[in-house]
Amino acid sequence: MALFKKRKPVGKPGEWYYCLEHKKVEEGPDCPGKDRMGPYASPQEAAQAMETARERNVEWEADPRWTDAPTPGPNDD
Repeated sequence: MALFKKRKPVGKPGEWYYCLEHKKVEEGPDCPGKDRMGPYASPQEAAQAMETARERNVEWEADPRWTDAPTPGPNDD
C-alpha cells in the first residue's frame, strides 16, 4: 500500500497554464504545480508566460531594494 496518494492538480476549467515540462499551453492544471506557470485568463497570456517572467526578472534585478550592495550613507564619499 502506498503511503502517499497522487493528487490530481487543483484548478478550474477556463484557467490556462504554461507547462514547463511539455513547453506548451494547457487548459486546466494537467501537470503538477512544480511544472507549470499560471493560472492565466487566456491561452495568449499563458503562451507569453516565459517572456513575462523574463521581463519581471529584469525589473527585479534592477530594483535597488533587491540588491546585496550596501546603501551609501550620508558620510560615504
